[in-house]
Amino acid sequence: MLFVAVLAGAGGWWASRHLGHEHGPAPADSGSRKIRFYQCSMHPQVKSDQPGKCTICGMQLSPIFEGQTELNENLVTLTPSAITVVNVQTEEIKRQPLRRTLRVAGTIDDNDAEHRILSAYIDGRIDKLFVNFVGAEVKKGELLATFYSPNLLTAQREYQLLTQRLSGGSGALQTENQRLLDSATQRLLQLGLTKAQIEALRGQTNTTFQSEIFAPVSGTVVARHVYEGQYVKEGDKLFEIADFGTMWFQFDAYERDLPWLKIGQKIEVTTPAMPNKRYEAKINFIDPNINDPTRSARVRVEIANPLVERDGKPSRELFHKLYGEAQVKMSLPETLTVPRTAVLNPGGEPLVYVEIDSGSYEPRKVKLGRMGDALWEVLDGVSEGEKVVTRGNMLIDAQAQLNQGSAGGDTEGMPGMESSKASPDAHAGHDMEKLTEAQQAAAQEFFPVADAIGKALAADDVKAFNAAAEKLLDVSKKLAAAFSDATGWLPLVEKVTGNAVWKNSPDLEHARKQFLPFSNATAKLARMLRSHGTELANTKIYKCPMTNRAVAGAAKNGFWIQTEGPLRNPFFGAEMLDCGNEVKP
Repeated sequence: MLFVAVLAGAGGWWASRHLGHEHGPAPADSGSRKIRFYQCSMHPQVKSDQPGKCTICGMQLSPIFEGQTELNENLVTLTPSAITVVNVQTEEIKRQPLRRTLRVAGTIDDNDAEHRILSAYIDGRIDKLFVNFVGAEVKKGELLATFYSPNLLTAQREYQLLTQRLSGGSGALQTENQRLLDSATQRLLQLGLTKAQIEALRGQTNTTFQSEIFAPVSGTVVARHVYEGQYVKEGDKLFEIADFGTMWFQFDAYERDLPWLKIGQKIEVTTPAMPNKRYEAKINFIDPNINDPTRSARVRVEIANPLVERDGKPSRELFHKLYGEAQVKMSLPETLTVPRTAVLNPGGEPLVYVEIDSGSYEPRKVKLGRMGDALWEVLDGVSEGEKVVTRGNMLIDAQAQLNQGSAGGDTEGMPGMESSKASPDAHAGHDMEKLTEAQQAAAQEFFPVADAIGKALAADDVKAFNAAAEKLLDVSKKLAAAFSDATGWLPLVEKVTGNAVWKNSPDLEHARKQFLPFSNATAKLARMLRSHGTELANTKIYKCPMTNRAVAGAAKNGFWIQTEGPLRNPFFGAEMLDCGNEVKP
């Protein structure tokens, strides 16, 4: 991410220096069209009735003809040659189906609705296992095991005794014996004997039956928990049977994907165990409960799993608990869309660049909906038929950031004013004490000296700079003394005086480096003073948006004061003397 940011910034700077100011040839019919005014393509806020240079960057102004769209401050303008070099490409915004392919992974498990666990319903000993290995295919009603149970033997003998008594009794005794016999019959049924087996016991003295375990459903034995001769207690697990005729492929779908999924939707499932086959199936269940830690819901798909012959024996094609992958191809009806490559996300706010005119691009904040494979659903911010930049938009955005840096709020970057979006002086100094005559006098003596230092730098005269700086220490001490008891003003004054102790500068580079922190602090103090209706209300404050190019290690915005105009840039001097903006009250 850092690499991309650096690349975008560097590309934007390169475009501004090499592309943004190429104006190219005038339109073919420019000779017959009247020029309305001249405008800077890099700084559209700079206009003039006459040809000339931009007061910010010093580049040649471009003519704006009748019928030609005026550049606004949000536009980034590139010439035809710049568009070719940056390889800017656009695409029309239109309504179309939104498609997305969701790739998921999960487990192919057995049909949980048909999964059975068989448990011992009486204490006893396993006598015989008729299915003694996992993976065996069984049918419903097939005998799985028999076991001997002392409790069953006792219940059978009790039943036989009661049938004999019932045949020889009469009256009330016979009624009681019948009640006991009915109770014994229910007990045998509970212990696993069938009605036929119970009838066979009637009147007999030497017939007994072992308890038998039968398969309740057809399927595959997936677990066997007992061996022949093993004693078990009531409730102990004996077997587990699963239905492999239909398998469940289950996967987790995140919240953002749920709007795309619906019951009956077709998907394609693959597994490494069957690399050459795709299983088409339908979603038949979406869990309405969201898993809180993962913010996802379980989705289930049923897959037919036929019997095949494997090594001469019947077996199911898909094994139990296989890893599986799926592609869910989803589609929404026609909706307004923009290409995903058109969307940038600076500061967490999505925006696109809309082509307003040939070579002119306007940033638009957009409200996005669902994201497709190649498109975004767009809910607000652009209209059908407009064109958005799909390639080259990162360089255009970098150029826009440079423009905003130059044409931003007048106090942008001034210490203590970074977050102010109101008029620079709207809320300034509301906690400051009223100025005394002595304080006003000290300030009026101080600011002409600060102005003279700036003028010397604007004239590229290091000797005049050092001479003016000699007076600075004295007026700074007077300023500090006058404001020593003004608790509201004192931090501002201390910032100025703390940066007013200099050495003689051997060259302009050293002089400007010493001057910058002093000048920024002085501009802030001046801003506060002029908001209090003093004699300094007419002091001018200027901002240079490219100070970092003149002073190594500086922020891009540098500020200075002048007691009168016109603007004279102390950071660039003759190189760009009139580069800057005035910070209006």
